[in-house]
Amino acid sequence: MRPTTVSPRTVPGPTNPSPAHPSRVRVIHPGGDDGKPGGPVVYWMLREQRLADNWALLHAAGLAAASASPLAVAFALFPKPFLLSARRRQLGFLLRGLRLLSADAAARRLPFFLLTGMRFLTRRPLSPENDIGPSGLRNARNCYCFFYVSLTGGPTEIPALLRRLGASTLVADFSPLRPVKEALDAVVDDLRRDAPGVTVHQVDAHNVVPVWAASGKLEYSAKTFRSKISKVMDEYLVEFPELPAVAPWDREQPEDVNWEELINRVCSEADNVKEIDWCEPGEEAAMEALLGSKDGFLTKRIKSYETDRNDPTKARALSGLSPYLHFGHISAQRCALEAKKHRHLSPKSVDAFLEELVVRRELADNFCYYQPQYDSLSGAWDWARKTLMDHATDKREHIYTREQLENAKTHDPLWNASQLEMVHHGKMHGFMRMYWAKKILEWTSGPEEALSVAIYLNDKYEIDGRDPSGYVGCMWSICGLHDQVGVFCSLYRESNYDFHKHRLLTTILEPTSSLYNTAVFSGLEGTSSIWKDTLHELRWLQEKIRC
Repeated sequence: MRPTTVSPRTVPGPTNPSPAHPSRVRVIHPGGDDGKPGGPVVYWMLREQRLADNWALLHAAGLAAASASPLAVAFALFPKPFLLSARRRQLGFLLRGLRLLSADAAARRLPFFLLTGMRFLTRRPLSPENDIGPSGLRNARNCYCFFYVSLTGGPTEIPALLRRLGASTLVADFSPLRPVKEALDAVVDDLRRDAPGVTVHQVDAHNVVPVWAASGKLEYSAKTFRSKISKVMDEYLVEFPELPAVAPWDREQPEDVNWEELINRVCSEADNVKEIDWCEPGEEAAMEALLGSKDGFLTKRIKSYETDRNDPTKARALSGLSPYLHFGHISAQRCALEAKKHRHLSPKSVDAFLEELVVRRELADNFCYYQPQYDSLSGAWDWARKTLMDHATDKREHIYTREQLENAKTHDPLWNASQLEMVHHGKMHGFMRMYWAKKILEWTSGPEEALSVAIYLNDKYEIDGRDPSGYVGCMWSICGLHDQVGVFCSLYRESNYDFHKHRLLTTILEPTSSLYNTAVFSGLEGTSSIWKDTLHELRWLQEKIRC
C-alpha cells in the first residue's frame, strides 16, 4: 500500500489535531475499526533523539490529546551488528545521549521505553499525584518512566510492545536509509497481520521542508533543488509550539535501567573505535554549541564562517553541529530559526550556513530517498558511470589496499593527515573531504572499490557517519553526483584532481610534523603563512565544481 499524506489543513482542530504541518505526515497504515479507542499513542523515536523541537513527538502528542489518550516514547536499539554497523564511537555517543534523554523524559513525566529485547529491567514511579497541567507533560502526575532492555530484538519488539500496551497509533521517525525503511516495513507488515487496527504515521521531523514536499523526484543538482525549497521555506520555517497536554500514563510499569552496564555491554560488542571527547552528547550540549555564551557558533563564531570555513587551519570557523544534527539532539529547523535571528551579525555567514544546513543537507535526503542505490555505483548518473568505467583500467601510479588506506600508509602526507584526523578525532575537516575521496578513486583498482572503501572509512570513523550527507559526499566526490557533466569529466581527465598545485601542498606540509602526528588540522594555527596562502589553490578547484 502506498503511503498517503494527511489531509491538507494548516492548523490543529477537531479533524486535524496535529500541530505539525500536514505535509510532514504520511499515513503508512490507516488502521481499522477494530483499533483500541483511547489506546496509547506511541512515538517510535530513532533519528530524532530529542524531546524539544520535534515535529514527530508534537504530532504524536496532538493525536493523544485529541483522543484523551496517554502518550509514550519508544526507542529500539538495533541488535548486533547494530544499525549500519555502528561502532563503539557512535554507539557510545548514542547511548549516553539516550541516558540524558531518559532523565529529561522522567522530569517531563513522559514514559520512555528503550527496546532492545523482551527482558524487562525497569520501573520508575514519577509522582503520587494525578493530573496533567496546562503546560503539558512537564506537569503530568501519577506516571511512570519505563525501559525494556536486553541485547536482542530491537525493532522487532515494537509490534509486541504496541499489542501489550493496547496502542491505537504508532508515530515513526523518517529516515531515507534502507535498513530503517526495511525495519519500518517489517513492523507495519507485522501489525497488518496481527494488529490491523493500529494506525501507523510517519513524520519527517528531520528536514525543514519534508523530503516528499520539497520535491517529488530525484533532483539533479543543488541549483534545481534550491529553487524549489526556497519557494516554500517561509511556509515551513516557523516556530515550534508547546507540547500538547495528554492523559496520564496508567500502563505497564517496568523496572530501572543500569545505563552504565548497558553502555559498557553494547560498546564491548561493537568494533573498538574509541569514543570522542571533544563533543558531549545531549540536547543541552547541542544548544550550548549553537547558542552558548562562551563559545556558541551563532553567538561567538558566526562572523568568520563565510571567510574561514574552508580553511583547515581555522577549525573554529565551523559550526561543530553535525554530530548533534546526525543523532537528532538538535533540530535543523531550530538551528535555522536561530541563525535568522542572528543574521544581523554577519549576513553573508548566515546565508552560507543556511545553504549548508538546509539546501545541501536536505538535498542529501532527497538523493537517498529517491535513489535506493545511494551507496553504490548503480546510483550514479549514467554519464558519470560511463566516464568512470571508461577510465577504470587507466594505469595508476599508486595502488593501496583498504588496510593501507585505513592506516594512512600512503606516500601523500596531506592525505594521511586527513585520514588520521578522521580516525583519531572522529571528524575530518569538511574542506579536505573531497580531496580525500578523490585520491581513494585514484589509488584503488576501480570506482566500485573506491566508493566502497570511502563509505567504509567514513561510516567507521566519522562520529556522524552512516548518514545521507556522508553517502552523498562520497558519491559527489567519486561519482560526480550533483556536478555538471562537463566539469566532472574535465576534472577526471586532469589526472583525477592531482594537478601540480598538490605538489606545493605536500612540500609545504611535510615539515609540519605536528599535523601528521596529531592529525588535527586546528593544530596548524602556528604554521607558516606559506601553507595558508597555498590553501587557496585547493579551495579554488573545490569552489569551481560546487554547483
